[in-house]
Amino acid sequence: MCSTSSSAKTIAVLIPCYNEAATITKVVTEVKTALPQADVYVYDNNSTDGTGDLASEAGAIVRNEPRQGKGNVIRSMFRQIEADCYIMLDGDDTYPVQAMPLMARLVCDNGVDMVIGDCLSSTYLTVNKRKYHNFGNLLVRFLINRLFKSNVPDIMSGYRAFSRLFVKTFPVLTQGFEIETEMTIYALDNNYVIESVPIQYTDRPAGSTSKLNTVTDGIKVVRTIFSLFVKYRPLMSFSVLASLLLLLGLVGMIPIFAEYFATGLVPRFPTLIVCGFVVMLAMLLEMCGLVLHVLNTRHKQLTELAMNRL
Repeated sequence: MCSTSSSAKTIAVLIPCYNEAATITKVVTEVKTALPQADVYVYDNNSTDGTGDLASEAGAIVRNEPRQGKGNVIRSMFRQIEADCYIMLDGDDTYPVQAMPLMARLVCDNGVDMVIGDCLSSTYLTVNKRKYHNFGNLLVRFLINRLFKSNVPDIMSGYRAFSRLFVKTFPVLTQGFEIETEMTIYALDNNYVIESVPIQYTDRPAGSTSKLNTVTDGIKVVRTIFSLFVKYRPLMSFSVLASLLLLLGLVGMIPIFAEYFATGLVPRFPTLIVCGFVVMLAMLLEMCGLVLHVLNTRHKQLTELAMNRL
């Protein structure tokens, strides 16, 4: 039971689905057994195999999201559903529902804003049969933890619990499978309370196929990481690029100035002009980084004010 000493808390279990007829009945039934007090929502994202009908028969509240993509589904879920605690999991029967009560307690009783079901620390790397998925998960974890100086063990897990504070202040920007990466970076940048719970991942059963494309979706995730890093760390991002250009310009200019002081001649005017423009560009990039840093700081202040109003 997710409750505090003052009042009972409402729980919403969110299941985004696209063609999960093979597993959705089992998932909904097990969720209702594990958390009988929770409302179970299945958002059908244009399934063609009857996923929505099966979920409804199993006792879930079924809604439709016509815009294709997991990010679009999560956007609608977060906007439309009201609860004190939100638990999100996939409808493919790969995550254990037995972890839900603990995840709910961490949100309701311990004040955690995001609980991540950590697969990578347990069984995922050995159970998952798509080896490039393993490499991609480890790469994403390495990049985010290095860029944001964090220690999150599983970045791309689709099994999470959220506080109302997080759900109602999180701006969903991506449309597809990059959504978990976006959630993690947003939580890290805005200093939300994050905890991880190791869980036992199981592979998809026979008849269930993954919708995640290793190459194309992997490229989108990595691109999202760097674009969000520029957004959330603009001063560092622009400073790195400005430093590289400044170094390049100075390397080209130093021999010219050395020759000028030795002979009084400047025989390579085109090189000097190009290097001068490169140095000016470096200075402009640094100024852009400073301006964006100020804007980003102001945005964080507004985010804090929005949190205080919830």
